[in-house]
Amino acid sequence: MKFIQDYREGDRVFDIYLCKHKQAATTKNGKPYENVILQDKTGTIDAKVWEPNSMGIEDYDSLDYIEVYGEVTSFQGALQVNVKRIRRCKEGEYDPANYLPVSSKNIDEMYGEILGFVQKTQDPYIKELLTSFFVKDEEFAKAFKNSSAAKSVHHGFVGGLLEHTLSVTKLCDYYAKAYPALNRDLLLASAMLHDIGKTKELSFFPENDYTDAGQLLGHIVIGSEMVERKASQIKDFPPKLLFYIKHCILSHHGELEYGSPKKPAIMEAIALNFADNTDAKMQTFTEILNATNETGWLGYNRLFESNITKTIY
Repeated sequence: MKFIQDYREGDRVFDIYLCKHKQAATTKNGKPYENVILQDKTGTIDAKVWEPNSMGIEDYDSLDYIEVYGEVTSFQGALQVNVKRIRRCKEGEYDPANYLPVSSKNIDEMYGEILGFVQKTQDPYIKELLTSFFVKDEEFAKAFKNSSAAKSVHHGFVGGLLEHTLSVTKLCDYYAKAYPALNRDLLLASAMLHDIGKTKELSFFPENDYTDAGQLLGHIVIGSEMVERKASQIKDFPPKLLFYIKHCILSHHGELEYGSPKKPAIMEAIALNFADNTDAKMQTFTEILNATNETGWLGYNRLFESNITKTIY
């Protein structure tokens, strides 16, 4: 099998991929075509079916495994596949493990690092709260290891939530050492808990799509509620400490227009917002560069509000 990450412009495609998404569309001239996203464990690639009603295109739908014949082209700096033929595959023709994007880092080792931060926590209430999630709750731990951090923007792969959370926690650990005014236990706990709502906001792979709870509430509110429930089971958990942790979760996107119901009002919340934003943007840029072979300017990117390029000299 040839994986998506290995394709180059001009390559022929003749292999089986997961149809992550399918959408009917119409050209400016009124001609029907289909937008398709093909997926394997190395990532995704956009595809176009310009003749969806031709004899070579069998019936298929999102989340079907399909054998694709076509050619890799480049459009606005990104690779895509012009599809000529599609055949819907039967169970047994493919290995599902080849089609789920997975973190390049060892999931168990990353989770072990999270547990290390839990063990180093000094505040007894915070430590018990973290333990109730990451040590005692086996269902949560399994979901946390297997969840992505986003549908498409960054860390959109199995283990993505864990990888992002660990990176944010490490950045916050640095902040706590560099700026002693920060409450280290509060900051690191908030970092480890800031995105736990994504275990319920997004469904597991291969769907990796928004759940009803995700659409109606969002991971920020869901995460705050999850912390509230766990803290309520800990005897004499300080109400003010719970407010601080929930505030960090509720404000970690930094701005109201970015989805946070509150703006940061304590130093730890500001540090968490910066760490979360840093890791999200660095990973997003990394994924953009990994998805293209272009060495020049890549065009305007809405997230960065700038025309971006790769540094080569």
